[in-house]
Amino acid sequence: MIDESVIAAVAGLSVTTSLPFLLYGAWIMIDAETVTWTVLMRHLRYILVGLLLTTVPITTWMIPRILGRLTGEAVIHAFFGLQAYALLTFALTGIVRIFQAKRAADAYDDPDVDIDEIHEDMGHWRSRLRVGVAGFMILWFCAWLTGLYRFYSLHVTPLL
Repeated sequence: MIDESVIAAVAGLSVTTSLPFLLYGAWIMIDAETVTWTVLMRHLRYILVGLLLTTVPITTWMIPRILGRLTGEAVIHAFFGLQAYALLTFALTGIVRIFQAKRAADAYDDPDVDIDEIHEDMGHWRSRLRVGVAGFMILWFCAWLTGLYRFYSLHVTPLL
């Protein structure tokens, strides 16, 4: 049987590895003057890899073990993580509406379309997207830091 510390290290490494994918995926959208279909697909490839590297260890290893070690640190770590995913869900409500409006207006194929002119609620949806993504990243980082602390206190300190 594999030692729990090894599994914890692999899960932590997976979550840590997701950060560059999430940041680069965000940078693709920030850096693009016009978001074409090609830019969107490139962005989504990086974001999906980042989310998979984070979500798979959470759902397969962390969540099933949280009740067995329900300490204050675990509650804080889980709180930040749950709030991060809640804000990601909030961002998705904006993303879906933006995607639908841009697709209906053929704005991914015609770079000259002003997306603010596509729909009267576009500004609201874009704000929702920005708040959700920024909140997700801030809370993801807080969950990551508390996770590192938990890893250190549970798996490194006993060895010292």
